[in-house]
Amino acid sequence: MSYQASRAQRFLELHVPGEPLLMPNPWDAGSARLLASLGFDALATTSSGFAATLGRHDGSVSRDEALAHAAAIVAATPLPVSADLENGFADDPDGVAETVRLAIDAGLAGCSIEDFGGDEAAPIYDFDLAVQRVAAAAQAAHAGPARLVLTARAENHIHGCDDLADTIARLQAYGEAGADVLYAPGLCTLDEIAAVLAAVDRPLNVLALPGMPSVAALAVAGVARISTGGALAFVAIGAVVEAARELREQGTYTYWERAHAGSEAARPAFED
Repeated sequence: MSYQASRAQRFLELHVPGEPLLMPNPWDAGSARLLASLGFDALATTSSGFAATLGRHDGSVSRDEALAHAAAIVAATPLPVSADLENGFADDPDGVAETVRLAIDAGLAGCSIEDFGGDEAAPIYDFDLAVQRVAAAAQAAHAGPARLVLTARAENHIHGCDDLADTIARLQAYGEAGADVLYAPGLCTLDEIAAVLAAVDRPLNVLALPGMPSVAALAVAGVARISTGGALAFVAIGAVVEAARELREQGTYTYWERAHAGSEAARPAFED
């Protein structure tokens, strides 16, 4: 078994309903090494966090850029890494499958493909096309010895369509099409999450959002994975804004207290 395949297998084994994998989302190699040093078992890229490092908004990164970034995160630590590959950087199933094959070449243990296509008039792909895209991604992910853990995402809740019945129907179909893990970012209540868990037979990832139930409560419900999306990247950006405003507007330097804490955490994390 190749090193990539062994990490993919380990990644899949970490998805245990009721014992959720806490999977933070680093935005560069340094944050990946820092998070690995804190004891996490797997990492995932964040499309919005990576875009921010380039001075761009989410959705503006190319496939080549995303895959090169994912490869850099993979190389930074020995942990399994899953990549946020947005809509697979293609509308058609063949294009999505090619993206997944390139994800395997990048050394990833997993990747996610979403059903948001970027068209403001019709943001979510038609049901049948969405299922075909997941099926093509799954075939590419599972075709060879270097198996990739495929996460299929139903995006309607974060794009103005809070239709739980549609979310469940899509996730069920994505599981039947071969997805290993299911994910509907924007599910916020235990009732919503419990309804999805009762309806699907694949591990469920939940995005940690403000006001969400605690990790302990999500574990009791049967969630298998909890991710942070771009939150940690924007926490870091927020800290920079606070420090810079203090310097510019108050002329003081209390931000050094946080800087010392960060330096102390980074020193062992960055040792070879």
